[in-house]
Amino acid sequence: MPRYNRALFLYNGNAGSDNLEQKLSKTLPILAQEIKELTVVQTKSIDEAKEVCLEYGEVVELVLILGGDGTLHACCNTLAELDKRPVIGVLPGGTSNDFSRLLGMPQNLSQAASAIINGREAPVDAGKVNGGYFLNFWGIGLVTETSLNIDENQKNRLGVLSYFISALKTMNQATPFNFRLELDGEVMEDEAVMVLVLNGKFIGTRRIPIDSIDAGDGLLDIMIVKNSNLTMFKELLTANQAWSDEDSFQELCHRRAERITIEATPNQQSDMDGELKGETPTTIEVVPNHFTFLYANSEE
Repeated sequence: MPRYNRALFLYNGNAGSDNLEQKLSKTLPILAQEIKELTVVQTKSIDEAKEVCLEYGEVVELVLILGGDGTLHACCNTLAELDKRPVIGVLPGGTSNDFSRLLGMPQNLSQAASAIINGREAPVDAGKVNGGYFLNFWGIGLVTETSLNIDENQKNRLGVLSYFISALKTMNQATPFNFRLELDGEVMEDEAVMVLVLNGKFIGTRRIPIDSIDAGDGLLDIMIVKNSNLTMFKELLTANQAWSDEDSFQELCHRRAERITIEATPNQQSDMDGELKGETPTTIEVVPNHFTFLYANSEE
């Protein structure tokens, strides 16, 4: 008996169109075995993806998204406003696929399809800011400048390596800013080159070395990067172990909260899940258990 009666499979027809047929052949036959009625829709724009999610979101049990973090961000911002939200499965079809990594999904599409259909449903929090939602992160400073400095042609050629090239370029150009944070009533004021509000564990494929990050615990993790230098870059991007001793980090500060108000001088443009949206001052709050995602089982 199929696990799901009705599902939507949505994929970005503009992303990697040269091997699109191969991507579909690696996923659809596996997924179809456990879905009685599977609707497949190709989208050509973010707006079209949103329209499809709005049309099908409340009438299917499951939405399967084959695409990158940008496609997932757009779809979830539409699904977030529905009264009845479907379960969501994520197939890695982008450059970094950071949120699929949080879900434990293999980056091989055939393996990911198997992991999804055999996966476990679990609640996932969302971060809410200015009427929009993020699954993975919200940030200002260095992370925003890194996004702005990415060369799209280089991204197409080098994939995730382009993010690290951009980060290296940006590191020497980062300008510190003064910030004021209010975290569930606690006030912090200092100088930084980056502030990240995290619901997910990966940025640019690299795991953030903070052990407490949990997308289903009703809290957001705040990481403050005080200085832009090689020590910070090493701590942020090459740490192999979870953050167990904060005193060992010279340039990073970590807090947790349900509600965050942030001001910056000068005002900073913000990045939500890799999409440049809004600026400070702003208020961010966690929306507990707002979504249900399919996680890969540990044995997958």
